[in-house]
Amino acid sequence: MSERIPAKIIDAAAVRNTPAGSGGPIHTKAFSGRYRLFRLLGVGALFALFFGTAWLTWNQRQAVLWDLVNRKFHIFGATYWPQDLILLSAILIIAAFGLFFITVAAGRIWCGYTCPQSVWTWVFMWAEKVTEGDRHQRVRLDAAPWTANKVLRRGAKHGIWLGVSLITSLTFVGYFTPIRELSVGLLTMDLGPQTAFWVFFFTAATYINAGWLREKVCRDMCPYGRFQSVMFDRDTLVISYDAARGEQRGARRKGIDPAAQGLGDCTDCTLCVQVCPTGIDIRNGLQYECIGCAACIDACDSVMDKMGYARGLIRYTSESALEGGKTHWLRPRLVGYAGVLAVMIGLFIVALLERPLMSIDVTRDRNLFRENGAGQVENAYSLKVINKRQQPGHYQISLDAPAGFSLMAPHTLYLNAEDILDVPVNVIWDGEQWPDPRKEISFVLSAVDNETNAVTVASTFLAPVRR
Repeated sequence: MSERIPAKIIDAAAVRNTPAGSGGPIHTKAFSGRYRLFRLLGVGALFALFFGTAWLTWNQRQAVLWDLVNRKFHIFGATYWPQDLILLSAILIIAAFGLFFITVAAGRIWCGYTCPQSVWTWVFMWAEKVTEGDRHQRVRLDAAPWTANKVLRRGAKHGIWLGVSLITSLTFVGYFTPIRELSVGLLTMDLGPQTAFWVFFFTAATYINAGWLREKVCRDMCPYGRFQSVMFDRDTLVISYDAARGEQRGARRKGIDPAAQGLGDCTDCTLCVQVCPTGIDIRNGLQYECIGCAACIDACDSVMDKMGYARGLIRYTSESALEGGKTHWLRPRLVGYAGVLAVMIGLFIVALLERPLMSIDVTRDRNLFRENGAGQVENAYSLKVINKRQQPGHYQISLDAPAGFSLMAPHTLYLNAEDILDVPVNVIWDGEQWPDPRKEISFVLSAVDNETNAVTVASTFLAPVRR
């Protein structure tokens, strides 16, 4: 017994006639609508966060700075060190599961509204509209011979592209190099070779990705677009064309009943194709190139309003709803992702709050052991003590070991805020019975003003074998 997989036959000629199928440049038409407004509000907030945060000051330093040279990561009032790398890994895992949850719930909504590739592409397309005109004007300009007007318009467009790319690159690099010093160095042409390379690299990357590659990144390079379909189910919200309502397509005059002419609500105006940033025809069904930006919904709704039809011929809906059923929100996969995500966020918050604000790393001396003049066995260690707090403090180092071991170390240590101190210490066996060749010991670092939050690091004590 065999089961046939349901398939929808699509006219190959219709697919080739779309901008994506023709292989040429995609010129999108300007449009307006509620989803475009949502996107503008979201992009405005993201731009304010990205471009503004780099210029904030906190405690006389840049508020957010990933200082790779000194291996310190400043995020407002907190400083993170390489020892806190697990927290960064946790953030990435949480972000991945958050993306999975959003995908199961509403498809590629991340791509359409907040993905940097999509956002910067929209900005570059706006620059095209400002300098070269709307879609039909840009199409004519492409076909026109090179004249002074064409050179000026193209030059203005690429000038804006390069300006946006440079500002983007400057801001991004400014999160790793103090942005005020970086800006002054850029204006005075006094950048170090490494800094200049990265500024040029990210400027070129932004210019090429958002200006030239555009939909090719989403279609051919982004892995998310390839595996997203395996995360969809019948209740996932995706942008869909209601074929039962729209077919048969055809032009008509306003005020005429389409049913009387054997037509559906789709006027076949192709505006949904003209506004699509990836150049597909959503009426051919869900395609992996669709980034869920809802541009086609805004364009179609504007036509429905003009014709006096109900909105929603193209809309966010699920496969179940299209077939006349009901979208189920509480389903195992979605609830599972939500539960895992909630647990991980909770654990991350606990780990963040319980993060020790002091650290100690132990390194054994290359000499395994030595015997001093009193016949005692000594092991030498180098302790790296880190004060992660924003204020100075006094610290103590003690030894957690069986009876017979003693520690030779400074009584107290004073460390400035975010300071690192290398402390050489010795551990001595002064007991009566010869120690084991290998014994587990631990070093304990505690703040004088708060001994309850001590940090313990295990090590070993080595001794020669006594026969």
